[in-house]
Amino acid sequence: MWDYISERVTREAEYIIETNSTVRAAAVHFAISKSTVHKDVTERLKTIDKALYKEVRGVLDKNLSERHIRGGIATKYKYLHKTVT
Repeated sequence: MWDYISERVTREAEYIIETNSTVRAAAVHFAISKSTVHKDVTERLKTIDKALYKEVRGVLDKNLSERHIRGGIATKYKYLHKTVT
């Protein structure tokens, strides 16, 4: 694997762990696609650093389990701030 890819994967993983961010938020932060971030932290990271992969997997699993809650909160705020015309 290319060195710059390994460095990018490691930076993305560390960012996700430090901030407990989602794949989408990491993609915005690094200005790359969600697909690239997802492939980096789920496939490439496993071969680069197994321990870091396990930490990232924990954050991603937590985000996955909370996704429906965040969606419900977003919908609630959407309709609370909607003006009636």
